[in-house]
Amino acid sequence: MLTNTTIAGDAAAAPPSQPGRARAAGAVEALTAAVAHQVRALRTGRGWSLDELAGRSGVSKGMVVQIEGARTNPSVGTLCRLADAFGVTVARLLEAGDVRTVRVAPIANAPILWRGQRGGLARLLGGLNEPDFVELWEWVLEPGDHHTSYDHALGTRELLHVLDGEITVTIDGTDHPAHTGDTVDFAADRAHGYRNDGDSSARIVMVVVMPPGEQDRRR
Repeated sequence: MLTNTTIAGDAAAAPPSQPGRARAAGAVEALTAAVAHQVRALRTGRGWSLDELAGRSGVSKGMVVQIEGARTNPSVGTLCRLADAFGVTVARLLEAGDVRTVRVAPIANAPILWRGQRGGLARLLGGLNEPDFVELWEWVLEPGDHHTSYDHALGTRELLHVLDGEITVTIDGTDHPAHTGDTVDFAADRAHGYRNDGDSSARIVMVVVMPPGEQDRRR
């Protein structure tokens, strides 16, 4: 069973020293606060009630209340559903609110939004909301790791490049092996997943491109 990983950066992997624990706690607290602010601001800016957002996203009202109160760290699946409902990227939900023309984001600050049972991880490196919705991810799949993704908003595409190792991308139940140097482009508005059946680590970089506009899961 895969962990339902909540938002955490590389600080979460810090040595078990007191300063390390403090940095990890501070990083998670900052991300939790950012998500709380963004979700609340996006919801109220649209004039949506808690029930409206819950219905549009498929996330329970109780969970939305917990998120807006900064009392929980939502999983990557929950973040994706909320982002789809608002018509924004996951990266937007993690923004602290500062706007800069140029932003240099250290790798240590990139949140890890998924961890595999075998030690793999998915790290959100960045995202754009204008002019198009784009997310940049780094994935590491250790031997035996696998991740199944829910279908994204209609029209979403994923473009992934295998930097090291080999993975299998499953789309609509069909396997597509990809080796070092291979690039896979596919429609991600259907069930899909990734797994590592090999004997060594696999590392990929992924670009997710989403159509603008809000998604209502009640339709």
